[in-house]
Amino acid sequence: MFKCITLFVFALLILPNQLLAQKYAIKADLVHTMSGQAIEQGIVLVSDGKIERVGTQSRISVPDGYEILEAAVVTPGLIDARSVVGLNGIFNYEHDQDALDTSRPIQADLRAFDAYNPREALVDWIRRLGVTTVHTGHAPGALVSGQTMLIKTDGNNNLGESILDSTVTLAMTLGASVGRNFNSPGTRSKGVALLRSELYAAQEYKNRQNSDNPPARDLNKEALADVLRGETKALITANRATEIMTALRIAREFDIEIILDGAAEAFLLIDEIKEAGVPVFIHPTMVRTGGEMQSASFTTAGKLHAAGIPVFFQSGYEGYVPKTRVVLYEAAIAMVNGFGYDETLAALTIDAARFFGVDDRIGSLEAGKDADIVLFNGDPFEYTSNVCTVLINGRIVSDTCL
Repeated sequence: MFKCITLFVFALLILPNQLLAQKYAIKADLVHTMSGQAIEQGIVLVSDGKIERVGTQSRISVPDGYEILEAAVVTPGLIDARSVVGLNGIFNYEHDQDALDTSRPIQADLRAFDAYNPREALVDWIRRLGVTTVHTGHAPGALVSGQTMLIKTDGNNNLGESILDSTVTLAMTLGASVGRNFNSPGTRSKGVALLRSELYAAQEYKNRQNSDNPPARDLNKEALADVLRGETKALITANRATEIMTALRIAREFDIEIILDGAAEAFLLIDEIKEAGVPVFIHPTMVRTGGEMQSASFTTAGKLHAAGIPVFFQSGYEGYVPKTRVVLYEAAIAMVNGFGYDETLAALTIDAARFFGVDDRIGSLEAGKDADIVLFNGDPFEYTSNVCTVLINGRIVSDTCL
């Protein structure tokens, strides 16, 4: 008997997280499914890590064996469109600040998942605030700082089970911040010249790869070549209008897909950004307005959205602790300054999921999707509301109101 119990406990320890998921019936005054109208007095059934059924409490009865969870408001798990969590630790300790390597200004070969720490306290912090998926990776500050990835914040040491996309973008930066971090480039024009030279070298590398005389493998050029092939997008941090226009020119010159990151002065170039068809990961709305961020505004997100430009919210990167902002709060400020309630929630959930190409798994509360769910004790965009329970893959990963 003792041997059987021991084997059973051992089996539980080695089973994948998904198989340990419980069965839950989540009842709420309001359920934002993001696949249609919000449901008053709604219920979400969860089993085997997936959403089983969504509807009204009057039409769906709780099956036997389901634990009941209650909330005022329920939403899908939130998606943070740009962060450095997992690479940078929560404090200013040198040993866990891996988001920006300053040994050279172009390092396209650096991969986010080689440095990501799923157990970092900063990952836990944003998870407890409802972020179940984060687009994270190398920080702004280098001409090319490295690759980014999309990952769930479940804290699983086996990254293969948590990563949704191992290489989403190649992070680049235009502007004065690069010169502050490196001896060269010392000016904006020098930085752009260096970047263009690297892209042309990568173009030649790409053209030779399938020739009779292929080049020796170069991981830096390989990553840049993936951008030129359209397999990876370039995430270009550009805040001043001059840098934004330069980013748009580079996109046209090399026929590459880009995302504008930050874009503090994007409101000055709405027509140009719209014509280029470029999405924007808007700067954290409450960012300190100094230096390149001098023109950052509460209303920029709303203006871009009104013009039909895809806008997504980010927590960004901070030099002070705790090293990142809270994407829900940043989005709330944009919401009350012209972005709109439903549109803001969509940008944090289903629209972001579609943009990253993972809406078949996350972003809305629909049968068959991953049970990534957030339970609030009030309106998600009300500052006095709290995230009280968070589920990822049908498992409760946080149950403390925060």
